[in-house]
Amino acid sequence: MRRVLAAGLWAGILLVLASTRVVTAQTPPPVDADILLRGGQVLDGTGSPAVTADVAIIGDRIVAVGQLTPGKIGETIDCTGLIVAPGFIDLHNHSDESIVADETRTAENYIRQGCTTLVTGNCGGGAVDVAKYLAEIDAHGAGTNIAHLIPHGSTRALVLGRRQVDPTPEELAKLQEFVDKGMREGAWGIATGLIYIPGAYSKIDELAAMTEPVGRHGGIYASHIRSEDNALLEAVSEAIEIGRRANTPVHVSHLKASGKPYWGMVRAAAKLIEDAQAAGQRVTADQYPYTASSTSLEAMLLPDWAREGGREATMARLADPAQLEKIRPALQIALDERPRVRIVSYSPKPEYTGKAIHEIAAAEDRPQIEVAIELLRDGSPAAINFGMTEEDVRFVMQRPWVATASDGSVKEPSGDMVHPRSFGTFPRKIGYYAIKEKVLPLEQAVRSASGLPADVLGFVDRGYLKPGQFADVVVFNPEAIIDGATFDQPFEAPQGIPWVFVNGKAAIRNGEPTKSLSGRALRHMSKLPQ
Repeated sequence: MRRVLAAGLWAGILLVLASTRVVTAQTPPPVDADILLRGGQVLDGTGSPAVTADVAIIGDRIVAVGQLTPGKIGETIDCTGLIVAPGFIDLHNHSDESIVADETRTAENYIRQGCTTLVTGNCGGGAVDVAKYLAEIDAHGAGTNIAHLIPHGSTRALVLGRRQVDPTPEELAKLQEFVDKGMREGAWGIATGLIYIPGAYSKIDELAAMTEPVGRHGGIYASHIRSEDNALLEAVSEAIEIGRRANTPVHVSHLKASGKPYWGMVRAAAKLIEDAQAAGQRVTADQYPYTASSTSLEAMLLPDWAREGGREATMARLADPAQLEKIRPALQIALDERPRVRIVSYSPKPEYTGKAIHEIAAAEDRPQIEVAIELLRDGSPAAINFGMTEEDVRFVMQRPWVATASDGSVKEPSGDMVHPRSFGTFPRKIGYYAIKEKVLPLEQAVRSASGLPADVLGFVDRGYLKPGQFADVVVFNPEAIIDGATFDQPFEAPQGIPWVFVNGKAAIRNGEPTKSLSGRALRHMSKLPQ
């Protein structure tokens, strides 16, 4: 009997001790923080649903995420009812010049959207001297972090000019040297713009050869592909083949089908990408959530051969009656396929700003082709082409391998009628498409702007909310986040984003920009020995 009682007593004691250990294990130690984001709905960038949690920041790093017991806290921000997410990463941006200019380096139009990192060098244009460019970012600071891609077109122009020629073996070796140097200096890959001059003159062998050093260093091949209309499928296939030959991940910039005859073709393009993925290749894409694109009128309307040699040579052809007659048929086809092209800005006749070519032609009782020739010859402005269908936009954004990217740039409000994507891309994707229209889950929309682009680039310490990551964080109100910019009022700020942190510093505080310059140059670490 005593043995039974003793056994029962020891069992009770062990049970109490076990219970004590469990309680101790479930009680976390207090967490100290410079900034504590308290009680928000955390979307961590993985695509998982939101969970109620705190995010603790010390210096420029996230130190804890979860149900935290506060220790010594510098500033507590009540995030009840708000979403806390990784800062957004814009994979396709054109702020190469404006991010280093004194008046725009704060990148306010992107900070307001929740963007904490911009990727430059896209479409083949930008700084070839990667070390110099990134050093300038570090020397003066920037509103966002900057990651850079080696611009293929600018690099090609250094060796071959803007000529429609193939490189000799010696010239190709020189091009590869530029790429290798840029990767060693911190570039994250190479970017092509195959509708622009001189990138359009590059054949697949050259592109694959220039991409090979990128693959060896562990970078990516990003491409504004050769066609987004009648040859879309061939262009996607070319990008995939370049990646296969160079053993390099492929990223297709702003995936779309432009022009009514080609609407729906994005489904076949998506299948090409998914087939490549199934075969073991890394292929991704990005998209801006609009049915209109924007680029120079030259790139939009003129054939490649008419633009050889650069702007002066193009103007000479347009001024030569004999060469103009050769250009006219291709120009007319381009106009027929783009019936809604609107002028962003035109200094010779400011009254054309914001008007479509067909509107100008009707008002002046002139053929559209004559208006287009005048515009091309006397200024070649940027233009907006309303050439996509809403159904395609929604289909593309639902693909789990499609990231959000603006294709815009850091800029200040002006009298130009620019594309609203520079001021509204990210809150539009989240506020309008995910929350209001429910085209895709909110957690997927956030991932498309954070964890996914981080994975595409190969970031190891940004894009997610977890301990050890740099403290790039956006806090937004799911009931209020929305874009304000429209095609008629393109500079309106978004709503519903009260806090943005870049490397642990508040860039947006209580909805207002702080003009912080806490962004940094982000350098890729090569897989090869330096």
